[in-house]
Amino acid sequence: MGGGLPLDLILFGMIAAFLVLRLRSILGRRTGFERSESGPVQVPGLGRPIAPVIDAKAEPVAPVRPVPDPASPVGAALAQFRRVDRNFDPAHFLSGAEAAFRLIVGAFAAGDRVALRPLLNDETYRSFEQAIAAREAQGETQRSEIRGVQQVSIEAANLAGTTGTITVKFVSDQIAETLDKDGRPVAGTDAVIEITDLWTFERDLSQSDPAWRLAAARSG
Repeated sequence: MGGGLPLDLILFGMIAAFLVLRLRSILGRRTGFERSESGPVQVPGLGRPIAPVIDAKAEPVAPVRPVPDPASPVGAALAQFRRVDRNFDPAHFLSGAEAAFRLIVGAFAAGDRVALRPLLNDETYRSFEQAIAAREAQGETQRSEIRGVQQVSIEAANLAGTTGTITVKFVSDQIAETLDKDGRPVAGTDAVIEITDLWTFERDLSQSDPAWRLAAARSG
């Protein structure tokens, strides 16, 4: 969240700008989606349910990224995407979705609006920005560290007109806590916990902009 030293924010902004450009190349392959029922936006690190504490010394492993069976309803929906965009690749999308997840969690914790803006749709950005502003008004900061991502999987997909949406399940080991202006914890924990998130990305496939944007986020 906001509240770091100006130099820290400048350095983070430079790193985030590089990652945004890289992310656009990763997620920016033209692919399709289904619009899912998004529900309220839940910004990272807020309203987390109680989760099991993970051994902080455990070695991180490569995340599991299962591709939906083509015969399943989700697989059939993804096949429709290829009728709109023959370059769509679910495995490539999942790799980019993980990169987006890591970048968005970090940018939200740092209060980096510049990094967040191109990665979120308008409604989601407003929710994130309001949470950042409320945090800043209280003099609070957020610490979020992704220690490992265990799973990245496509849970739902659909194509409505030219707009595609994909809901992705992320299972990750994180440290997520909010500190007050005196550095005292007010929410979350400094222990590593397992967190499950469901994020929905969307893109209008008729547009030249290849970037997928976060449209909804909630804890699973």
